[in-house]
Order: sequence, then structure tokens, then C-alpha cells
Amino acid sequence: MRKYEAVFIFIPHLEEESRNQLFDRLKGVIGEDNILDVDEWGMRKLAYEINDLTEGYYIIVNFKSTPETVEELDRICKISDNIMRHMIVRVDE
Repeated sequence: MRKYEAVFIFIPHLEEESRNQLFDRLKGVIGEDNILDVDEWGMRKLAYEINDLTEGYYIIVNFKSTPETVEELDRICKISDNIMRHMIVRVDE
């Protein structure tokens, strides 16, 4: 198992309940016992506009996982309309 860090930027006008449901789905893919740390930054101003939006809701997750799980997580983020941007990077030991 390798260590990863993921940053998810949710659209700002998404209701808290919907955001939590989507984040729970992402946590389910990762596996609750594989999550090392979750850091909710909340609403932040974007460095540049994305689809006429200037803010986003940031959540950063540190976790350990297999490369296959990371591919599935990336696939789900790409097809979700409520995630503006995401980035998953491998953390060196």
C-alpha cells in the first residue's frame, strides 16, 4: 500500500448534505480504515475563474491505497459534476 494525498474542490453552491454524500462515496472507494487524515479547508477563493466560479469548497485527504483504487477514485471524480477539480498525488516515504 502506498501513501497518497488528494485535493477535491467542490462547486461552491452545492448543499452541505449533497457534498457530504459525495464525499462519503469517495471515502467508501478509499476505505474508511485507509484514511489517515481529512482536512476540510472550506470555502476558498480560486486563483483563477473556473466556469465563471471564483470560489470552491476544498477538502484534502491523506490516505494509503493501491494504484487500482486511485484509478477508480480518479474516474469517479472525472464523471462527477459537483467536483470542479481534483488532484491525487503519491507521497514519497
